[in-house]
Amino acid sequence: MKVLFGYLKKLDWIIIGSAVALAGIGLLSLYSSSIGREDFTNFNKQIVFLVMGIGIMFIVSLVNYRLFKNDPYFLLFLWGLGVLALAGLLLFGPEIRGVKAWYKIGGISIDPVEYMKIVLLLLMAKYFSLRHVEMYRIKHIILSAIYFGIPFGLIFLQPNLGSAGLLILLWLVILLISGIRLRHFLAIVAIGVVVFSFAWAFVLHDYQKNRIVSFLEPELDPLGIGWSQLQSKIAIGNGGIWGRGIGQGTQTQHGFLTEPHTDFMFSAIGEEFGLVGIGGVFALFSLLLWRVFKIGENAESNFPRLFSIGFATLLIIQFSVNIGMNIGFLPIVGLPLPFMSYGGSSLLMLFFGLGILQSIKSR
Repeated sequence: MKVLFGYLKKLDWIIIGSAVALAGIGLLSLYSSSIGREDFTNFNKQIVFLVMGIGIMFIVSLVNYRLFKNDPYFLLFLWGLGVLALAGLLLFGPEIRGVKAWYKIGGISIDPVEYMKIVLLLLMAKYFSLRHVEMYRIKHIILSAIYFGIPFGLIFLQPNLGSAGLLILLWLVILLISGIRLRHFLAIVAIGVVVFSFAWAFVLHDYQKNRIVSFLEPELDPLGIGWSQLQSKIAIGNGGIWGRGIGQGTQTQHGFLTEPHTDFMFSAIGEEFGLVGIGGVFALFSLLLWRVFKIGENAESNFPRLFSIGFATLLIIQFSVNIGMNIGFLPIVGLPLPFMSYGGSSLLMLFFGLGILQSIKSR
């Protein structure tokens, strides 16, 4: 019993509390949106995913994080599994809304992208923790680009532009915090602009271009591609300060707000919980980020420090992009609201990442 209390005392309960609270708000919003659809299947599944995620976090926290730090072959094996899973989607994954992004097993959808995000963070933390003083060497940038580029290409072919873009942003941030030279970074950005211009002209599908155009001017097609963002902004405006209450949001309950359980959960929260609810989400998320950065600041070496900063970056990007989609600042790219949007793969892997952070904190 003494050992158990000692273990529990070492955990960061602020991280646990803020993550579970965010997931709880997501569950409440998911329950509310299920009322209008008269289908609580996703709500019931998300409860199971949350319990599993918390269990995974505690189990992983018992594992010494140095297992990932000291065994590069194990990390390469995990990376290889992720690549195979992503490649398998192109061959065996069912096409859902024009995208091959999930394996369907019974009533459960499995998204390998969420697994790949955490593995890449671990792999890059390992790689750059040993080479941060040699970031002037181009070969390190190229090899890291290969580690990210292969999953990026497979995700792009699904096609899943949101997750593909997320990997690029993660790679750039990790390069910056690892000490890349400014001229090398600017050269990468310039190459990226050229590649994007080529992709716009010859690679992107019309519906993908339309999403970007509709983000700039959704009024051009208010009943088509611009519908989602217009309704999203209306929903947030409807909420006012205190919100309309659970099950009372007109846009959320009557089908005007598309995907209120995933892409547009932030708008559903804004409509039914108001500015107060949105403020609570920001406060909890800020608290979570503060503790994650604190673990990185107090880490004993570069590996846990890089992983902590990388994980925080992952959360910030997904949180910012999702909210940007909801308020019309960014195009709709399908990134979930961390810990809150419906989705077992995302929730389980985020709690897996928190388990690694707890392992770092306790040691």
